[in-house]
Amino acid sequence: MEQHTKILGIMNIVWGAISALGGLVILIVFGGAYGIVEIVSRQQSAAAMALPFIAMIGGAISLLLLLLSAPSIIAGIGLLQRKSWARTLAIVLSVLHLFNFPLGTALGIYGLWVLNLPQSRNSFVTH
Repeated sequence: MEQHTKILGIMNIVWGAISALGGLVILIVFGGAYGIVEIVSRQQSAAAMALPFIAMIGGAISLLLLLLSAPSIIAGIGLLQRKSWARTLAIVLSVLHLFNFPLGTALGIYGLWVLNLPQSRNSFVTH
């Protein structure tokens, strides 16, 4: 059971890191689009109206992805350290992962299976 918990912890960290990386990629893409539109707006003033929207949308999506990736990374680290709060957090995240088809669904099912086995319940530290 210890091996399954370790694998689940690593998978959560990787899942969170991929989501965070996606947020950074979106930030870079929207930043590039912002720069291009800014250059064009020097010649066409109508293009300048799009600049605030590009900044807001890109920033909001990036921030959302970065914020949503943090709990997976935190839960993964906690699972590797066998903390009791990490088990609870990972169960909640596993349920939420179920809606992220297909890889998130697989991670969610695996997480719920690992964390709800009787051997798993007793193996987490309560302090």
